[in-house]
Amino acid sequence: MDKPRIFAHIEKSLNYTIFDVKWVPCSAKFVVIGSKPNGTGIIQMYELNGTEVDLIKEIEKKNSLKCGSFGVSSLRSRHLAVGDFAGRLQILDLERPEIPIYNVEAHTAIVNSLDAIGGTQLNCGAPEVVTGSRDGAVKVWDPRQNGAPVVDISAKPVEEGGSGARDCWTVGFGNSHNNEERCVVAGYDNGDLKLFDLRQLKAIWETTEKNGICGVEFDRRDIPMNKLAVSTLEGGLHVYDMRTQHPIKGFACVTEKNAGRSLGTNGVITGPKATVWCVKHLPQNRDIFASCGGTGSVRLWQYEYPAKRTKDLEDGGRIGVPGTLNMLHAVTMSGQPVHCLDWSPDKMGLGVCGSFDQTVRVFVTTKLNLY
Repeated sequence: MDKPRIFAHIEKSLNYTIFDVKWVPCSAKFVVIGSKPNGTGIIQMYELNGTEVDLIKEIEKKNSLKCGSFGVSSLRSRHLAVGDFAGRLQILDLERPEIPIYNVEAHTAIVNSLDAIGGTQLNCGAPEVVTGSRDGAVKVWDPRQNGAPVVDISAKPVEEGGSGARDCWTVGFGNSHNNEERCVVAGYDNGDLKLFDLRQLKAIWETTEKNGICGVEFDRRDIPMNKLAVSTLEGGLHVYDMRTQHPIKGFACVTEKNAGRSLGTNGVITGPKATVWCVKHLPQNRDIFASCGGTGSVRLWQYEYPAKRTKDLEDGGRIGVPGTLNMLHAVTMSGQPVHCLDWSPDKMGLGVCGSFDQTVRVFVTTKLNLY
């Protein structure tokens, strides 16, 4: 069987630092979120036009922008939630972006990551935004309520007997399969990975990967937890089976330790470890996802389930069984790290990524319908 292949389709050099890219739902448009040299934030919207992209809108903000999501609103309104370097969370109507429709001082430091859910899904709970910050806090916001977050997961200060705040690098929603259930996963600079149940308002699982967690994503957020992909600072890629939790050993996991290293022309893995910046599941097939890394590469992976996802233990308990990871294709997009990526929710295989060389690239993936 022919395997999928990734091809760079369009490259666009920009004059500012790119921090995030998001595909606009139900359109041939995407937004680029970043920081201009003078420290102001910028959002540019581009539209595909054959082998070119046309700039159709530009929005400038007071502070550099770090991250964004369209998940908080309906497809019709297409509201964009953004987090900035000053710790502020805003939700913008891209048709009238001058005055935010939601605006809150969410954190005391940069908003490193955010995720949003509830706007484009039905019967999966309230529209909410989760933010993770350098100040160590993870907070959940309901845009229908002004002021305080609906959930505040802040580290206990050292002077109060706690361990102090760790830099939260990445957050994501999951398990939002009805109007009551929802969880948040958070990854930290020291390698801690924590899962919080928002209904119970407590951590229900945590582990450590021993180096910084750069990216987390459930394969789908609006179903009971199935799989969780995690990427790390030193090239690790982990996929947890989230269906069966053992009270001591936690969730089964398959690990690819060389996910961030370079690939030679003959396909041999070479060179030192490099950061795997993020993971993004294909919207049309939750068992396929892309990772982007410090070597300037984008890699396509397929998760294969084991024959049985659980096994019985002698003590009468049950434990999950990890599957396997297969790399379907890898391509070098840039001489600098590719650190953000998003799939089109409408056109299978169409994606956009940003890299530290201040270039945004639209890519096409073929033969995905065979998997």
